Order: sequence, then C-alpha cells, then structure tokens
Amino acid sequence: MIQSIKHVLWATDFSAESKEALAYADFFARSFKAKLTALHVVPDFAPALYETWPEAEAELLAQVEANKAKARIRIDELCQTEHICPSKIIVTEGSAAKTVLRTAKKEGADLIVIGRKGRSGDGQNLIGSVANRILRGSRVPVLVTKGTTAKPEAIRKILVPTDFTAAEDIERDHAWRLAKTLGAGLTFLYVLELFGHDFRLTDEMFNAVLKKLQARKKRTQAAVEIGEDVVKAVHSWEGIIEYARTKGCELIVMSTTVKKLSRFFLGSTTEKVIAFSDVPVYAIPREK
Repeated sequence: MIQSIKHVLWATDFSAESKEALAYADFFARSFKAKLTALHVVPDFAPALYETWPEAEAELLAQVEANKAKARIRIDELCQTEHICPSKIIVTEGSAAKTVLRTAKKEGADLIVIGRKGRSGDGQNLIGSVANRILRGSRVPVLVTKGTTAKPEAIRKILVPTDFTAAEDIERDHAWRLAKTLGAGLTFLYVLELFGHDFRLTDEMFNAVLKKLQARKKRTQAAVEIGEDVVKAVHSWEGIIEYARTKGCELIVMSTTVKKLSRFFLGSTTEKVIAFSDVPVYAIPREK
C-alpha cells in the first residue's frame, strides 16, 4: 500500500522554475500536513583542484562557505517573500543531483519537488541535466514543475495515462491517494497510436480497471470522481500533452518506467511529456 506524503523536499537553484516549485512544494506539504525541507546545493571545487593547488585550499573552502551563507540568506528572503516557512533549511556543497538524492534518502523525504530546467538547462535540453539525473536516480516520486503556470490554489483534475499493464497499479495507487487528499477527480487516458484498433478490447480493459477503482471508492467511502477517455494520436506523448492542455488537467501522474539495470532511461513517453507539457508531472519510480 502506498504511504502518505509526510516529508516534502524542495530543491532550489534560485531559478524562476525553482520558485514555482516552491509554491507546489508548499501546496503539497500543506495538503498532506507534511514537513517541508528546503535544499540548495553550492557547487564544490573539484578534488583535483585541491590536490594541485594545496596552498589555496583554505581560500577555496572559505569561498564555498561564503557562497553557502549567501544561499541561506537568499532562501530566507524568498520564503519570507512567498510567505512560506519550511520546517528545515539545508545548504550544503557538492554535486547537485547526487546531493539532492542523498539528502532525500537521509531526511526520509517522500516527495522531491524540482523545476524542469533550472539553471542547468539550455535551449537544446528541455529537461535540465540535474532534473534528469534526479528523475533517473530517485526512489521516491518527483514532482517536476514547468515555470509556466500560476501558483496552485487547488488541483481538481488529475490525468493518469494508462496502457493497462499489470505494473501500472502503482500509478493508480499514487493517483488515488493524491485525488483523495486533494479533492481531485481522476481521468484515465488511453492513447491509440495506431488506427484500426479494436475499441471493444479497449472498453473491456477500461471496465476491468474501473471496476477495481469503483470497489475501492465504495470500500474507502472516498468521494473521488473517476472517468476514462480514449483519444488517437500519432505518438502517445503528443496525445497526453494535448489532452491535458485542452481538458484543463492540473497534474499528470506517470511512471518513469526505469528498470534496475537500465537507469539511464526514463521511458520515452514520460520523458517527452515532462519535456514538452506545460502541466506539472508527478513522476513515480516503479522500482522499489
């Protein structure tokens, strides 16, 4: 059974996207009555630099500490401006992605919230390199915001793309928990990439999924509105993005589909949705 969110980790690089990520981190923390931790990672100098220039080690370390002090002030000022009070603020040095993942594990975070690109992104990479590494390495869900939407006052419509695989139960569990807590409705979407598909088969698969969800709804007495839809598109990720945009969905729940032996890949559909959609994506690692 999926556990509730008790600790949200917001990782910031002071970009515009990370500022929006703070609003979402605060929204989820308040909605789930969870602890909120703010994290900024100051780049450290390469070990080789300390080895080749030992006489300057003290000066380099002092510079890192000065940058950490400045970052702490910036986080305090940002939180005051946004009227958000994290339970804890961590400013440390190291490799950004590795430190975020290590901190999430050490602090027991249940959700990491980051911007899609941040300062690590450029015109060629629609998902920043740090965000990519976090998505590939995280063992907890990662909420990726886009820097293009308003502050979340409520999330009422959650989109859950489906392909009816057995492993998809984890997405449904996460989506159900989110909908129940946020007071949102769930729409399960199947995208047909090939024309001439047997719609009767699709109906049978949907009926099997909805039967389980309706049973859960009755058992838990949760007022979760459940719907389903089928659309056609050249590529499934295009269909998901277009549907979320035109139907006013405020959150997309998807799995990274990362396998234990191939953590270099997020799954082409999920990666493209994160890269091109203007709707925040709640990305779930299937591997425990």
